[in-house]
Parts: sequence; C-alpha cells; structure tokens
Amino acid sequence: MVVSTDASSELWRDSGVPDEERVEALMARMSPAEKIAQLYGVWVGIDNADGQMAPHQHEFARLPVEWEELIRAGIGQLTRPFGTAPVEPRTGAATLAKAQREIVAAGRWGIPALVHEECLTGLAAWTASVYPSPLCWGATFDPELIERMGAQIGATMARLGVHQGLAPVLDVARDLRWGRVEETIGEDPLLVGTIATAYIRGLQSAGIIATLKHFVGYSASKAGRNLAPVSAGPREIADVLLPPFEMALRAGVDSVMNSYTDIDGLPVAADPTLLSDLLRTEYGFTGTVVADYFSVAFLQTLHNVAESPADAARLALTAGIDVELPTVNCFGSPLAEAIESGAIDPALVDRALRRVLLQKCRLGLLDQDWSPEPPILAESGDEASDGHPEEVGRPLDGALDGPAERALAAEVARRSIVLLSNTGTLPLPPATRLAVVGPRADTPHAMMGCYSFPLHVGVHHPDLAMGVRVPTLLDALRSDAAGYSVVHEQGCPVVGGDDEGIAAAARAAAAADVCVAVLGDQAGLFGGGTSGEGCDAVTLSLPGRQEDLLEALLDTGTPVVLVLLSGRPYDLSRQSGRLAAIVCGFFPGEEGAAALADVLSGRADPSGRLPVSFPADSTQPATYLASPLARPNEVSSVDPTPLFPFGHGLSYAPPAWTVVTADTTREWPTDGTFDVHVTLRNSAPHAVSEVVQIYLHDPVAEVARPVQTLLAAPRVDLLPGQSRRVSVTLHADQTSYTGAAGHRQVDPGRVELRVGASSADIRHTAVVTMAGPRRRVGFDRVMRATVTSADVQD
Repeated sequence: MVVSTDASSELWRDSGVPDEERVEALMARMSPAEKIAQLYGVWVGIDNADGQMAPHQHEFARLPVEWEELIRAGIGQLTRPFGTAPVEPRTGAATLAKAQREIVAAGRWGIPALVHEECLTGLAAWTASVYPSPLCWGATFDPELIERMGAQIGATMARLGVHQGLAPVLDVARDLRWGRVEETIGEDPLLVGTIATAYIRGLQSAGIIATLKHFVGYSASKAGRNLAPVSAGPREIADVLLPPFEMALRAGVDSVMNSYTDIDGLPVAADPTLLSDLLRTEYGFTGTVVADYFSVAFLQTLHNVAESPADAARLALTAGIDVELPTVNCFGSPLAEAIESGAIDPALVDRALRRVLLQKCRLGLLDQDWSPEPPILAESGDEASDGHPEEVGRPLDGALDGPAERALAAEVARRSIVLLSNTGTLPLPPATRLAVVGPRADTPHAMMGCYSFPLHVGVHHPDLAMGVRVPTLLDALRSDAAGYSVVHEQGCPVVGGDDEGIAAAARAAAAADVCVAVLGDQAGLFGGGTSGEGCDAVTLSLPGRQEDLLEALLDTGTPVVLVLLSGRPYDLSRQSGRLAAIVCGFFPGEEGAAALADVLSGRADPSGRLPVSFPADSTQPATYLASPLARPNEVSSVDPTPLFPFGHGLSYAPPAWTVVTADTTREWPTDGTFDVHVTLRNSAPHAVSEVVQIYLHDPVAEVARPVQTLLAAPRVDLLPGQSRRVSVTLHADQTSYTGAAGHRQVDPGRVELRVGASSADIRHTAVVTMAGPRRRVGFDRVMRATVTSADVQD
C-alpha cells in the first residue's frame, strides 16, 4: 500500500478534529528524526559580533549543520529573529516569513516553527517600545494598568509573527544584591503573583504564549550571586517562591521555563519532583516546559551531573523539559544516537512531542489555512528593505513605537515613581535655578533595564541609531514648561571618576537654588553594568564614587533632591536625613524622564509604593518577609530594620483615612471570609491615590512564620473632594502556610490584621479569632482577596 505524504490532506490539518486526535495522527506518521526536531529551537544569525546576550552563548550556539540540511526534519522553535541583531521590523517580518515557508516546504509534514522572543520591558526588538522595568510594575500596585501594558506588548509581537514571549519573571526577590532584582516585580509573593498574572492576561489576550520564569528558586541563590546554588528549604520554596507561579498557572499559561540553579544539590533542569510531580501532577499544567538558555547542556558543563550531552538530554527529558532552547545541542544528534542505542526510552520523546504539537495546534500552526505572513506585511507602508537597518536609514515612524505605546509607557512610569522622603522642597517651584548633576542625568540608558533591546543588543551596535526616542531627565527638565534654569555637570560616571569632576558638580550645586542629583545603575549583562543578569553587587552601597559625589553636593548647603534610577534599592542611610527629597524611579522606560519631570514639578502626584525594602545598612540584603529571629533583638548587634520599608511611598497631599472597620466581635471561620472596610477622603485640589495594605500577623503557629505577610493591597484613586469606602473580603485560605508535616494548612486561633499605608505605617490593627477545624488546602485554594469600592457622601 502506498501511504500519501500529502500533508494538506491529513487528518491533523483539520481544525474541526479534536487536538488530541490530530496530534496522535501526526505522531504516528513521524520518523524519530522528525520527532526530535520538534523538541529544540534554532538560533540563526548569532555570532561573536552580536555580543554576549546569554551565558556560554558562543560555546553552544553554533548550528551543527547548514540551514538547508537542518530544516529537512523540521524545527520546533525559532529563537529571537527580531531580538538577536537590529533589523527593521518589516524586513525582519519578511525574513521570518521566508524562513517559515522554507521550513514548511522542506519537511514532509509542513510543520512551521514556533517563534519566541524576549518581552520583559516590551518586545526586545529594534524600534519597539521600551516600557518600565518589572520593579516599576510592582511599584504601581496596579494590576489593571499592567494588564493593559501586557496586551499592548502582545499586540506588537503578534503583528510580527511572534508566538511566545519569555516573560514574566516570577522570582521573588530574596537577596537585594542579586543582579536580576531589576527583573523581579518585588519581594512579596502576593504582589509578584498579582502583577505577573495581570501581565500574563494582557499578553495572552493578543494570542501570545506567556512563559513563566524561572521555575523555581533562582532568586534565592547564595550571597545574591547569579546562578549560584540555592539552599532554600521546602517551606521557603512552598510559601514564598512558589505562590506566584501557582497564581500565574491559573491564568492558563502554556509555557514554563526552568530555573538554572540547583536546590540542595539537585539542578532544577534534572528534577522530576519539581518539573513533573509538582508542576504537572499537583498543579495540572499541560503546556510545555522550555529550557532556560543552554540549561540542558549545563547539566554536564556546569552542574557536573551528566557525563555527556546525551546523558544531559536523558536527565532533562526525564525531569520534564520538553524543548531545548535557544538552539540545538543535547536534543539533536546526541539524543538521536542515544535513542537508537537504547540508552534513552523513546517514550520520553513522544511525551515531550505530544505537548509541543498540542501547543502548535492551539496556536493554529497546524491548521490548513495557517499563513506564514506576519500581519505587519499586510499593513500599508513603505516596502521593507532587503538589508539591515544600516541600509534602511531610519525606522519607519511609529512602526512599533507609536503614540498609543508611548502614552501607555508614560502612564506606567508616572504610576511607578516613588517619593521616599520630602522636606518640602518638592514640588519644585517654576523658574527654579537647578543644578542637574550625576551620571544618570544625561543618558537615555538610565531609563532602561538589561532586557531592553538597546541595552541587551543595541550596545553591541554602537554605530546604529537606538531605534526609539528615550529623552534624558536633563532633556526633560531643560524643556519643562515650569521654565527651570538648568546647568549640568556629570560629577562622576556610574563607576570610576575623579575629584575634579566631583568638585565641578559641587560648584554647580552651590550656585543653584536646588540640586537634582541623578544617581543609580548602568544596566547590563554579565559584568557589563552594575545591575542586570550577571551583574551582582558585593554590597548595597551606591556603585563607584557616587556616594562621594552625593556627600560633596550636600556639603554645599544647597538643597539636594536625589533621583535614583537603579535596578535595586541601595543604602542611603548616611545621607537620607540631610537630603531635601528622595525620588525612586527604578528603570522607568522610554517616557520615564517626562514622568519624573511631572512628579518633580508637581503636575503629577507621586503614587508609587516600594515593591522592595531599602536597607539601612549596605551589608543587610534581606527583605521584609522575615521571621521573629530576623528582626532587631538583644542577641545581635546588627539591626536589619529597613530605611524605607516595603509598601512605603509618600504623596504631596495624602488622602485622609477617615474610617477603618473590621468586626472583631465575630469569628472568622477557618473555611470562610472576613471583611475589612477603609474609608478615604481626598481634600486636595487634584487627584490622589492610595494603596490600602492589609498584612497578616500570626502570633502562634506550628512553625516560625514571617512577622507579617501581605494579604491585600488595593489601589484607590480619588478625585478632588471625593470619599470612597473600600471593602476587602479576605478568605481564610489566605492565612494558610506550610506546617510541620509539610502540608499547607489553615489554623484556628487568634490572628492580627494590620491595615496601613505600608508594612511599617499601620493605621489599624484588628485582632480576630479564627474558629473551626484545622484545614488542609492545596493548589485550588483562594489566593486573592475580593475588593469592592463605592463613593461615600459626606
């Protein structure tokens, strides 16, 4: 009998047939080589000229054979066609379409590749918008706003033919020296999970697969060193590190990326208890687990738990990794040879392949009417160049960074700026004589994190235009409508500098009414900056000579407003009491300068809240989630109390907390709910915002718990003269923790609900008795409070 290989007539092409049947029909026809080819990505065009974007990139990124030979069996994924080197969007889309047509034509079954890109601060592509970094997302405490941002990022990706985004990062910040703190959303699992889930909903609304990073434990590395071992116990993992992933999985994500690290000696990439038993059996995840870049090969080369690439492939497949990224190494010929020799069970390949093909079904990639043409190619506009950006000249106006994108980037930036302290110098009066100094004042790089395209890729192409307009704070203040008179001196670079530069900055400050000192980090990769992946800090002192510069400015007697643009909090304890004001922007994106100018001038009321604590000592990198022994006590001379606590943030005109009520006369059932009500009033002539924060303190538990943990943090916006009553319904499941037996439980007994404007600014404490039996809860527990609000008439 002659078997037809006409892919267009096959059952698996019929979108009317259930996905599972389609996949089984296709798998039955595939050869071992065709099956394996679906389990890896291919990184085309990466070379030494493109710089170091990933660990050991040039050691592993070489293709084993030429493109034409490689695609005969098919390709599972294409890695970063827009994010590897600068390419004009239409040119990149046309090149991608050509590659997809070649892949479909070369293989017997015409299976297109899934395309993935980085999208942590917007799509990492030339001319694409650069949004605020994840710490800024956390500082907004505004999931609805971040969902809108995610939807806008996803729409840009979909226009270009991208299917999957490698974001968000759900790692909870644990050691603030870690270089990747800038990629985290904060130090509290509820905040991280709430904001990340909102971003996921937005991204997925555009048809883009969100990828949860990094499952799990990565941020708990020893001494804050990137890719260092993790010694977190099962309780810290369960109660601090896993909840954001649990919340995000409920949003229906289709991809999870493993953590690089080893936990108590076992690399996550080789751990079936995490990647299969927990993720799939307990959590019910049905999508694909994709390898963090080169992490399968790292099982041999870094972790030393595999004796060969084939052995690494065996460990990873057994653990539950389905796709090797970014390119083919262990899952290529080593895997094929090991299967042929009987060293690896082919059922492991079938298991991973089934997940990959089901995902491609859900994306429509196996449908009869699938088109390789990205939507941007159907839009009206100039024809794409056949070459690189150097031949295009300049990007098409608004191609990926139009007015709508910039307006939303500005809104997120304004919402995220945190006023840490203010003696009354802010807002700045019109026509103030300003000395704007510091290494972050006059560079667009100050606004962007390490996963933005200009700093991730563009820095390796210094002769090419940045592709997006990113004004500096100096630009914004010089052109501000308030009519400031501005002089500028750098003072010192982020790292290095000399006495002469610092003295020049001090002279400029002495002659001004107010000095605006713009300090912080240079984001980069693997030692190319002071913040970012592989850019860990020894201490939390300001990098380089920036503290010397700040002291020289303060010695002038001129009021100094510190604007911090950084990827982590720093120790400002030696200067905070002498500074006129401190404003924290983290990395606020392409519209960050305008947003900062709006806050400094008073056109916008500062409304951000800290997603991470600021330390009072440069050697104390801990977060607020600490058990009683981690608090100040008589048995240690070290006081870890933060300078600025989690949730802190000031306003020029804070609303009045007129009423806080919680009916403590009634019991809180261990399977029921409890309500807290807060009434706020805005007496200011402009709109203001408040974040009502509710923390749990459990006086007696089976294990030592954090002194307090966040249960809810609704943001409340108030128009001039408006009063609103916010009602927060808490579920008993939210009080659960991992007990002595290793199970998550809700205990009866007395608890405290602390209601306030930060973790340290508590306005009301309600002592409540939880009544009923101890309950065991799991993945299906209630993890978020229900919030309603209504206007209140005076």
